Amino acid sequence: MTERPILFSAPMVRAILDGTKTQTRRVATGAALDWLSGPSGFNAEFVALPENGLCPYGQPGDRLWVRETSRAHELTDKEAEADTFGVIERLGLEVPPCGLDGVVYAADNAFREIENSREASERWMKMNAYRGMQGATVPAIHMPRWASRITLEVTGVRVERLQDISEADAMAEGVHYSLLEKIQAGQDRWARHAYKKLWESIHGPGSWDLNPWVWVVEFKGVAQ
Repeated sequence: MTERPILFSAPMVRAILDGTKTQTRRVATGAALDWLSGPSGFNAEFVALPENGLCPYGQPGDRLWVRETSRAHELTDKEAEADTFGVIERLGLEVPPCGLDGVVYAADNAFREIENSREASERWMKMNAYRGMQGATVPAIHMPRWASRITLEVTGVRVERLQDISEADAMAEGVHYSLLEKIQAGQDRWARHAYKKLWESIHGPGSWDLNPWVWVVEFKGVAQ
């Protein structure tokens, strides 16, 4: 089993946490794209075979640890007294945990305390001093492994064109939509319409029309 990092935006982190996101699509690059688009023209099923080792996100059974925007945080007296992050109830404490060190996650403002060890404290202090600013926000790309709260197990990998996404798969991407958007898109394709908007919000206007080859990675959450 191999473990790799993977970045997710705040909305997608929330979708993973609430169980509505079980797939992600990432643009195929490098050797995989060469195999798909080159003179040899290998088909997508062959390119996705585990023995070819072309998927940068692993194969079924491998794990992905989620990188998300976060920051190191020490509970203030006020936060501890008010139990702002629900720590007292979650840990079964009898007194407010003033000064407790942990990590706050931007996606849902959740707080997770660090382990009670010297090593954990040293790692936390390093994160707390990110770029020389105490408690500064740490972009997802710089999140250290120990601070990650979400681990995913890869359950399926394939390659396809972006626009080949089905309505069911678009829903599995964790897309959100308004009632107006659903009416405008039509009852039979609202999820694909919402996913197109999501894709272009990430990759830029017109990126959907390019219809690139993408890795489709299916996953499930792993308890930590």
